[in-house]
Amino acid sequence: MNVSTVGGPVAGDRPGDRRADAARNRAKILAAAEEIVATRGVEALAMADVAAAAGVGVGTLYRRFGDRSGLAHALIDRREREFQTTYLSGPPPLGPGAPAAGRIRAFLHALARRTVDQLDLLLVAETAGPFARFGGAYHAYHRHLAILIAEVRPDRDPSFLADALLAPLAANLLAYRRDLTLDGIQAGLDDLLTGVLPE
Repeated sequence: MNVSTVGGPVAGDRPGDRRADAARNRAKILAAAEEIVATRGVEALAMADVAAAAGVGVGTLYRRFGDRSGLAHALIDRREREFQTTYLSGPPPLGPGAPAAGRIRAFLHALARRTVDQLDLLLVAETAGPFARFGGAYHAYHRHLAILIAEVRPDRDPSFLADALLAPLAANLLAYRRDLTLDGIQAGLDDLLTGVLPE
């Protein structure tokens, strides 16, 4: 630790200062990455370019985000938090207060929209490894759907049905089927729901 002439830590070397510096660096990195994605597309999201644009070392980027996939997850995170807040505590039919069947449909429609909006970033995040898709957000979606499905179809396996309803929204599938419109995806999900929800 750097020490001042009076024996205390030099300004900027206190834990609070280091946390503030780390938060500023994170904000600069994410702003630089967002700008690159907005102007040049996700394919241009290279760690060295982001570090240069943010004015930080490449090592800082790798220590904070791990790799390109981790950076993509961080860019997705804000929208993801907003989405989770909406379906967990927002107004019905997506949030609490509506019948379970209506919430399932509203959730799948909203998730389709959210996936299409950030498809290229989700593709990077979900394809980093064989099970990358099944991380935190997927787990939260699955649990939410399984709880609602158990309410309307207690005679069926809610875990399997939740996986089946989430499968068409995999980023790599939607990227492969770029001919599908959001309306088409949502209509297809409605067709699947006719086999899941009671009449």
